[in-house]
Amino acid sequence: MRKRTAQALTLALLVGLVAAQGPIGTGSADQHAAAGTNNVSVQGHKTRPYQVGTASWYGEYFEGKPTASGEPYNMYDLTAAHPTLPLGTFVRVTNLRNRRAVVVRINDRGPVVSGRIIDLSYSAATVLKFQTQGIQRVRLDVVQAKKPGPTMALLREPVLER
Repeated sequence: MRKRTAQALTLALLVGLVAAQGPIGTGSADQHAAAGTNNVSVQGHKTRPYQVGTASWYGEYFEGKPTASGEPYNMYDLTAAHPTLPLGTFVRVTNLRNRRAVVVRINDRGPVVSGRIIDLSYSAATVLKFQTQGIQRVRLDVVQAKKPGPTMALLREPVLER
């Protein structure tokens, strides 16, 4: 219970820090296209997603086992496995059913199940609210970091229309 409370407080602190720093994406759409990442929203403009498909999550069985990046897997970190994106890439994953989104860091290779585009950590699946279903249709958008620094993840709550 204390561990989850500490994680929730850490996440809230990180969200506050990121919000105080301003938008995550920087540069022009041409710069993103030249870098092969034309899927990032720049200054509110809509762009094509990097990928849309089925996500799954992996948890306790893999806890502590080495990932492709060499770090031990932690099911409570906001991380993911993707077959082709470079390790260390940040990806915004949006649950297409409830519009919840979270930014995760790619630190592993996978998924190994055919037809799935990403495997999320248990915490990421919990943020997106599909941990009980096991799989969910999602949208992936590559996020450009402002500058190298500590790993931070951002939770974005959906805006409800009245």
